[in-house]
Amino acid sequence: MGMSLDNDILLVSTRSMDEYRERVAYHLRTFPDFYDHNGRDNRDVEIMSQNLRVVTFADGELEVEAPFTVRDKDVFLIAGSSRNQAGINQNECKMELYHAIDCIKRGTPRRITVIEPYFSPSRSDRTTRRNSVGFWVHTKILSNLGADTILTYQLHSDKSKTAIDPTICHMEDIPAVPMMMEYITREIIKSEEYWQQIRSKWVFCSVDAGGEGMARSYAQAFQAPLIIAHKQRDYAHTNTIKQINILSDTDITGRDVWIVDDMIDTGGSIVALITELNRRDVASVNIAAIHPVLSGPAVERLKDLHHSKMLRELLILDTVNLTQDVLDALPFLRVVSSSKQTAEIIMGIHENMSLSPFFDDFSVQKYFRNPPLE
Repeated sequence: MGMSLDNDILLVSTRSMDEYRERVAYHLRTFPDFYDHNGRDNRDVEIMSQNLRVVTFADGELEVEAPFTVRDKDVFLIAGSSRNQAGINQNECKMELYHAIDCIKRGTPRRITVIEPYFSPSRSDRTTRRNSVGFWVHTKILSNLGADTILTYQLHSDKSKTAIDPTICHMEDIPAVPMMMEYITREIIKSEEYWQQIRSKWVFCSVDAGGEGMARSYAQAFQAPLIIAHKQRDYAHTNTIKQINILSDTDITGRDVWIVDDMIDTGGSIVALITELNRRDVASVNIAAIHPVLSGPAVERLKDLHHSKMLRELLILDTVNLTQDVLDALPFLRVVSSSKQTAEIIMGIHENMSLSPFFDDFSVQKYFRNPPLE
């Protein structure tokens, strides 16, 4: 059977996400279950992974070129504007993304889906004074340049995407918490018997009141107690915590505490919370955070917490590139891969399938009784 042009998947990326793109391409090419549901074999879909060409001129301006055809292709552009191996700063990453969309759009593709695993302006999603709103600015540019869909993992606030006009561009905010839960279940708990033993010894803790919903979802999935931290910020100093209080009647003495959050930025909240938890004689403290932003002093803070025996393990997702110096500094770090799920989502979008399974709640019991196929 010959391949039709409109059945081609074209993966491209900005330079900051080239390695991530190749991991996604590997999964698309090697997992036959992506194709079985329609009774087709993988020869019916051609997976192409290509490098865009970036030219920087003497005056600092840049252009992006696609040295290949994109006509009638289903294009998935993977981008990120945080820390990266190439050392490209955040603003240049964004400008490269904008030029990449314009370049691709001019080649008349069938569809453009922009994938930003970590949506860096997600915390700038409202105006409280005379300020710009980074989330609105970024999504407005992406949609106006020609992105049909924007896909990301775990926005800071699920209300943010209401700022996007769905008649122009659609946004898919895929929950990342189930990936973390599955990793904890598969790699740390490992058996239903052990889960029954430890679930009364574990406690899940939010970093602040705003993270209660996420912490509650972990507590419900693992059938473990929940505690809530309430932090008072020092608004005279950026990213500074004045005091943290634990809001719970649960006795956490001798228990293993899991702090869960959507990201770690400077680590200020984490340091204050872990210090308070250790004052209460917990057995251990672990962190499960989605996006490893790790700005400024974060790496040193986490390293110091581990060396002082106040932090045991740190689980993060690979939505932000981890440079080798970060990996070397944090040997207790566990990286949970999202590239396989990204590949599954890409095939789902390509075949116009429902993405609702990616929004399902995770169940430890269901996992052990019906383990997923590897």
